[in-house]
Amino acid sequence: MTSNTLREVMKQIDTMTLDEQLELIAYLAQKARQSQLTPLLQHKWREIRGLLKEPALGEDAQTWIFRTRREDDEHRE
Repeated sequence: MTSNTLREVMKQIDTMTLDEQLELIAYLAQKARQSQLTPLLQHKWREIRGLLKEPALGEDAQTWIFRTRREDDEHRE
């Protein structure tokens, strides 16, 4: 939206009744909430499955699990 268009909208808002302004505020708040809750990218696991080749970080997943569990156990002792 250009700054001229924004100024025009703001002038129109100045002429609105309080009820109309409150209705507009509620509408804008709802729009902002919706855009915030909608992630930019939504993938289902089925869509991204297999995109990362194993071993992703040079280590087998099961080996990584065993190693991190062992490290956690050692840390707790």
